[in-house]
Amino acid sequence: MRYAVLGTGVVGRTVAAKLATLGHETVVGTRDPQATLARTEPDGYGNPPFAQWQANDFAVRLVTFTEAAAWADAVVNTTAGAASLEALTAAGADNLAGKVLIDIANPLDFSTGMPPSLNPVDTDSLGEQIQRAFPDTRVVKALNTMNCEVMVDPSRVAGEHDVFVSGDDTDAKKQVTELLVSFGWPAASVIDLGGIITARGTEMLLPIWLRLWGTLGHADFNFHIAGTRTSA
Repeated sequence: MRYAVLGTGVVGRTVAAKLATLGHETVVGTRDPQATLARTEPDGYGNPPFAQWQANDFAVRLVTFTEAAAWADAVVNTTAGAASLEALTAAGADNLAGKVLIDIANPLDFSTGMPPSLNPVDTDSLGEQIQRAFPDTRVVKALNTMNCEVMVDPSRVAGEHDVFVSGDDTDAKKQVTELLVSFGWPAASVIDLGGIITARGTEMLLPIWLRLWGTLGHADFNFHIAGTRTSA
């Protein structure tokens, strides 16, 4: 299957590498490929420049947002939440129409410093904003409640833990669930919360996730929902 991962940060790289390892044709989309490839310094988190990662790890092509979305069968949004709508607009509504879009981004707002707040929050979510902006796209919110290494390798966290999916399209959520299982998630650990409106809840887990990260001093943790489960 052809996947376009939008965003060149550590989340996009990690997801793109996993998809490529699983045999999927994968491209990474960015606003300006030449500018991205010209960077020679690590990013603010110490990650190597994209060109170095691309050369040393995986032969994943770097193209524009538009080219990536037009080429792909499915799209993964890993852009910064504040820039996601702009990036998806650049990708093109026609190029996204009918396709599953896995939204991993969170609407983190750094305007008041650290730790970031959320915008939107409570009465709206980034997942909903994306679905409203692109009504012909099958948006599924998933994987946004954990570190990217755990996303693609859940065995990093001992014991049972869970991943959530939110979306209005049942078949799209089924497709995303199958992808999650291929990442190593047990099917029983994938919790379908319902429609895209439920992305409000998973995005609002980010403030507690960030504080747990600071308290624990590492990101190899996740949430587990204990108790009896019934089908939705």
